[in-house]
Amino acid sequence: MFHYELHQLRSAELGRRAEQDRLVREALGARRAARRSAGGRAAEAEPHTHGPHRRRFTRAA
Repeated sequence: MFHYELHQLRSAELGRRAEQDRLVREALGARRAARRSAGGRAAEAEPHTHGPHRRRFTRAA
């Protein structure tokens, strides 16, 4: 009987973990979708002149 109870506890824990993983994937997907929809409009409206890849000096020959 002890092994059966351990199996039930483990099964319930795996179910909770799977549900949590699904929620995380769902949240990440929603965040990516929001970034994609907002990112297209933001890229057109604001030039990227203050980013980390901005050149401060001209390139040497």
